[in-house]
Amino acid sequence: MRKRFFSIFMWLILIIGISLLLYPTISEYWNSFHQTRAIATYQDKIKQLSPEEYKKIWADAKEYNRELLQQPDRFTMTKKNRQLYDQQLAIADDGLMAYLEIPAIRVSLPVYHGTNEDILAIGVGHIFGSSLPVGGKTTHSVLSGHRGLPSAVLLTHLDQLEKGDVFMIHVLDKTLTYQVDQIKTVTPPEFDDLNIVQDKDYCTLVTCTPYGINTHRLLVRGTRIGSIYGPDISFITADARKVSLYWSALAYGIPLLILLLTILFSYDNWQSKRQRQKAQIWLQMQNEKNHYHVDG
Repeated sequence: MRKRFFSIFMWLILIIGISLLLYPTISEYWNSFHQTRAIATYQDKIKQLSPEEYKKIWADAKEYNRELLQQPDRFTMTKKNRQLYDQQLAIADDGLMAYLEIPAIRVSLPVYHGTNEDILAIGVGHIFGSSLPVGGKTTHSVLSGHRGLPSAVLLTHLDQLEKGDVFMIHVLDKTLTYQVDQIKTVTPPEFDDLNIVQDKDYCTLVTCTPYGINTHRLLVRGTRIGSIYGPDISFITADARKVSLYWSALAYGIPLLILLLTILFSYDNWQSKRQRQKAQIWLQMQNEKNHYHVDG
């Protein structure tokens, strides 16, 4: 009974150990898979737009940004302006308005309306009150994302960017390329670096810092340049990451499995050997006892 209980216990330890070890890898794989699907679906939806629909969506977004300049309290959300905001660049019902691509850290992430926790767990959120990411003079789009989540990479490696690096916003069938010109660390109440600047076309990426402490905000600002990659080149890396994540799971999981199975089988062999020794001792004692009675 004790042997059976110990075997069950060891199998439970095996399952729990592998699950804990592989959770970040499997979760990241799962999120990468869905990020890739979201972007692919977005691209498919764009192809289904008629020329008239496309022109209207683009024109409405441009007009929205122009009207935003007349709103000193544009970061204050009301029910009315939230409804208007949600209608912009909305070609599907999933809230996806564009996708962000950062070649230097090989990430490609969907960009959604707003920054609630559900959105930031799966992608990047567009900060309400900032310009929509369609570019143009006197615009400043601000995108926010998490880092350090066990389930997804997201903007974890944003701090690796340097001045001169580029990132792209893919919106509808256009590619807007931004070159990093400023990297700053600020406290959460500091918003001055997110202001719209006359005649400038900015996009700022925001995430928490320091890693794991999150008391400040890292602002990586880019200024619009001509696209150096062209509209059709894309570094959608989630599919590529699947291979490395799969092999990482095997690299970590198989040695752990072998180790725990070795412990389990070694214990079973030791128990079996011990039982055989006990049986031999018992038989020897019985033989000696029978021999004593015969001699008596």
